[in-house]
Amino acid sequence: MFKIIISALLGFAFISSASAFEIPKEIKHGGFFNQSARSYYIPQESLADGSIKSRILEQYNNWKGTRYHFGGTTRRGIDCSALMQHIFSDSINLSLPRTTGEQIHRGKSVSQQQLKPGDLVFFNTGPDHRHVGVYIGGDEFIHASSSKGVTISMLSNRYWQHHYITARRVADRRIS
Repeated sequence: MFKIIISALLGFAFISSASAFEIPKEIKHGGFFNQSARSYYIPQESLADGSIKSRILEQYNNWKGTRYHFGGTTRRGIDCSALMQHIFSDSINLSLPRTTGEQIHRGKSVSQQQLKPGDLVFFNTGPDHRHVGVYIGGDEFIHASSSKGVTISMLSNRYWQHHYITARRVADRRIS
């Protein structure tokens, strides 16, 4: 109870110092940024695994079939890291850096056995070339495939397992 009161007071003090029209997204949506982990802590009741998955799948439906284009950021063509930026920004208001090389350092590392919907999964697909997708549960992840465009693939697929590097949890489900 004490933590809730302190959080509410800190949130009020922060909000009262800003214009009503400039309330940061993370305050409006109940999350708090952790600078050291470079991730948001979003109360569990507002981001249960099912909720994260459904929000991400909504975004997938907007991007499904969009062709892959290295460096692309629009529905005319998009690459894997830009897709992650759009999915996280539009589903849970989480800002990710532009490149896979930067995204791989966000949040905290999780093992493949601990994956939850919303975790980023990373692959080494060539010399100095990384790939990223977002895990949605059931052994599936969403990504921008260079051959299929925006699609869902199986993490257990031999190709993806052979190239798997790590996973990162960027939207922590702990209660702040």
